[in-house]
Amino acid sequence: MVRGKTEIKRIENATSRQVTFSKRRNGLLKKAFELSVLCDAEVALIVFSPRGKLYEFSSTSMQKTINRYRMHAKSGINNNEVTEQNIQQCKFEAASMSRKIESLEASKRKLLAESLESCSVEELHEIEGKLEQSLRNIRGRKNQLLGEQIAQLKEKEQTLEKENTLLQEKCKLQSQPPLADLEEADPDEQDGQHNEVETELYIGCPGRGRINCMSPS
Repeated sequence: MVRGKTEIKRIENATSRQVTFSKRRNGLLKKAFELSVLCDAEVALIVFSPRGKLYEFSSTSMQKTINRYRMHAKSGINNNEVTEQNIQQCKFEAASMSRKIESLEASKRKLLAESLESCSVEELHEIEGKLEQSLRNIRGRKNQLLGEQIAQLKEKEQTLEKENTLLQEKCKLQSQPPLADLEEADPDEQDGQHNEVETELYIGCPGRGRINCMSPS
């Protein structure tokens, strides 16, 4: 015979309700005991009857299990609070960063001379001052780089001048004849060959015949 499904609702008849409570209470206590033994679980069961009578079961110690439950529940509450605080903090930081980004974007557009219609005279004066300061910084950096390049070029120029001087001295030394060749040369050759000079010698009184004697010098 198929047993019909019991509708889950409060039993109006007091006698039937008490009988059902006794049966199901015993079955629940039995199931709790079986769960603790079969699965090695820590089980604590507390049941109060409609008249206020206490029925309980604990696989270890009821107080120990209750304390363990309280610690777990407290930890769970704290974790939930921390998680909620973290979420709220993240939302606040995200909104703050979004506002900062929007402000920076608006400032960037103004520095690029865009969206100036809503700017007042004071704001335009402030933007002009920022641009002038930026130009001074850019010029200062450019002059610094140019000065460094000029110093490097001057140093390179001095190095090239030294190398040029050394090369000129080396060329002079190579163009002069060796000292040994000068010592071995004939003195007559050093002074050049002597040319023979012919001289005339005249003997006799003036107006008379003369005897011409040619003698080599």
